[in-house]
Parts: sequence; structure tokens; C-alpha cells
Amino acid sequence: MSPVVEEIRLSLPHIELAAHLFGPEDGLPVIALHGWLDNANSFARLAPKLKGLRIVALDLAGHGHSAHRPLGAGYSLWDYAFDVLCVAEQLGWQRFALLGHSLGAIISVVIAGAFPERVTRMALIDGVMPHTGAQHSTAERMGQALHAQLELRHKRKSVHPTLERGVEARMKGLVAVSREAAELLAQRGLMPVTGGYSWRSDSRLTLPSPLRLTDEQGMSFVQRVACPTMLVVAEQGMLAPHPQRLDGLPFTVERLPGGHHLHLNDEAGAILVADCFNRFFAVP
Repeated sequence: MSPVVEEIRLSLPHIELAAHLFGPEDGLPVIALHGWLDNANSFARLAPKLKGLRIVALDLAGHGHSAHRPLGAGYSLWDYAFDVLCVAEQLGWQRFALLGHSLGAIISVVIAGAFPERVTRMALIDGVMPHTGAQHSTAERMGQALHAQLELRHKRKSVHPTLERGVEARMKGLVAVSREAAELLAQRGLMPVTGGYSWRSDSRLTLPSPLRLTDEQGMSFVQRVACPTMLVVAEQGMLAPHPQRLDGLPFTVERLPGGHHLHLNDEAGAILVADCFNRFFAVP
């Protein structure tokens, strides 16, 4: 029997977002945030295995079935954080937990650091700190980002002749995923276009960030987190090769076998992550 999932639309004052809804109506309120260029199906394996939670798994703006931001707007961390706060307002959730993978984990930490009184718990998968940069490179980074934004107007999105080719492209992306994971992401990510299929995600998501926080600014969000937090680190993921990023974190850290998408790549990985998070959410 397939897990029960409900498709919902959230019409916020500034944008319309799509989401998947899991779990009992009286469950602990949780907003789930996927990674860069993924979509709500990132949690298709994991969410049904989490007990007692009312999970709203968003398609972040510019991803999946959610709307793209208007011309001239961007996709900064604080824009995403504002979206999530607006979703919580619409749902009537004054306090809520966050479940985040990769970029979604970073957004979660930003929200929990900026609004520690509103976040009850955080469950993070292979992501934690905003990407940081040195102060002396700020002007150069800004110039490169604005140049890339100007050049993007002259580029066209890739068109894959078949669905299979689109899935294969996602398997071989910047962060490789299993075929099963790519197929799940493609269900919400690929759309028919003239000549084949293209990924729905906004091309502006691939632009470099014009501004990066310093290490001190990034840590300021971590240090202000007041809720219990568990971070799952994938042994073949993106955090494991950089143990210095984990030093001094005031979070419970669990290391599990698997790659960056360990919660999605296969059932075994999803079960391991679910076991960790079920124990975490069960603690009063």
C-alpha cells in the first residue's frame, strides 16, 4: 500500500508554492525543505516513515511545481526564510519544527537562528552552515554574480529528447543521485517542452550568490539556535570531508553510511535516517 500524501497549494501574498502533506492532522507541525535543484519528492521515501508528524514538504520557490520569482528578484537564503515564515503564518503554526536537507538544512538554521522562539526542533540532513566567503573578495564576487545574471538572458535551458535522458542528466548532476532518486525528482521536476523535456527549475537558481556571509556571521545563526537539533552526516556526503565545519556545533551529530541524498537514494538509507529522526522526535 502506497503512503498517503496530499498535494496542496499555498497562495502567499507574494508567491504561490506547491507542497506535499504527510501525517496525521494532530501530528507535530513540521516544515520540510529540500536541497538545491530538488523538490518536495526529496522526502517521498523518508516522510511516510516518520511517526506522529504533520509534515508540509515544500517545493521551494523556483523548484518543482512552485512559482518562479518575478523578473529582477533573486533566490537568497533570507528570501527562502521569508517564504517559510509566510507558509507557517498561513497554516496557523506559531511554532513548528524544521526538517531540512542540504540547502533546506541551511535555510532551517537561518530561520532557527533568526527566530529561535518559533522553532521547536530541527532535523538536518547533510547540511548546516551557510556557505561563507572572505571579506576581501566581496567586490569581486559581486561583479562576477552580476555579470552572470546579465549573461543568463542569452542562454537557453537544456532540452532532453526523452524522459529517460532527463532522468540520466539528473543522475549525473553536480551531486550524483541513484536512478530511483532521479526518477522521483523527475516526477515533479521534468516538464514537456517543444523537442522533449526540460527541468522546471528556474535558471536563475544556477547563478552564483552575489554576497556570502563571513564565517563569524554564519556561526552567529548556529549559536542562536535554541531548540534540540539533530544533524545526520552522510559518510560519503558533502560534510564528511570537511570535519572542521562540524567542530563545536551545539547539535547532536549522527554519521550514517551513504551519499549526500542518503534519505532518497534507496530504501535502506531512508530507513536509517528515519530511525534516527523517530528517536529524536520521540524525546519529550
